Amino acid sequence: MWCRVFPDDPPHNEPNDVIEAKLKVDSLIFVAEDNGRVTGAVMAGYDGHRGWLYAVAVDVTTRRCGVGSLLVKSAVAELKRLGCIKVNLQIRASNAAVVSFYESLGFKVEDRISMGALLTP
Repeated sequence: MWCRVFPDDPPHNEPNDVIEAKLKVDSLIFVAEDNGRVTGAVMAGYDGHRGWLYAVAVDVTTRRCGVGSLLVKSAVAELKRLGCIKVNLQIRASNAAVVSFYESLGFKVEDRISMGALLTP
């Protein structure tokens, strides 16, 4: 499902590798299913200070049915239960249309510059 939702993801985001690595750390992966078919998923993280939502995805066939809202709310509730007081997420510039979805869930655009470094083995 992640491959269909994010067809242009770089190789370092290959879902099987990312999920395997995530499960070595914790199990903060939330999945929505319909009759055994994965319709959405979100991976969350918590470092003891801030929480993060990564790779929030809803299959195109089930968008605008509440799946994404339920997944995000479930992940945020679990982060809060763990003691998290702030949740962050990043949106690709090419996906700016999703900003209003996150705003409807209480997220606000913050003035930040996002940076990253890909560490090669």
